[in-house]
Amino acid sequence: QVQLVESGGGLVQAGDSLRLSCAVSGRTFRNYVMGWFRRAPGKERDLVANIHWTSGSAYYVASVKGRFTITRDNTKNMVYLQMNSLRPEDTAVYYCAAGRKFGPTDEDDYADWGQGTQVTVSS
Repeated sequence: QVQLVESGGGLVQAGDSLRLSCAVSGRTFRNYVMGWFRRAPGKERDLVANIHWTSGSAYYVASVKGRFTITRDNTKNMVYLQMNSLRPEDTAVYYCAAGRKFGPTDEDDYADWGQGTQVTVSS
């Protein structure tokens, strides 16, 4: 089992930046895929981006491409989500997750989840 702990959420204004962090522990992560998801009020939990732990290949959904960057630090067992040019519609609880499938995926493809961190973007 993989343990995931997110941090870095907060309240910002539109156009600001935030960096979310996810501390990963529990087992070796070779060939794992680490994902960032978000759940906006009244909506389902959707993929934002994911990254292959070993290769560093990254995938983004269209709504965040060019604004968000997912990275990982293998030496520190950390995954990051740099969010720039934030918009009110980015307001959500953001979750870090561990799975095996890269690219366009949904929450059923991920077995392990963090507790989430709130991001609120005011207009």
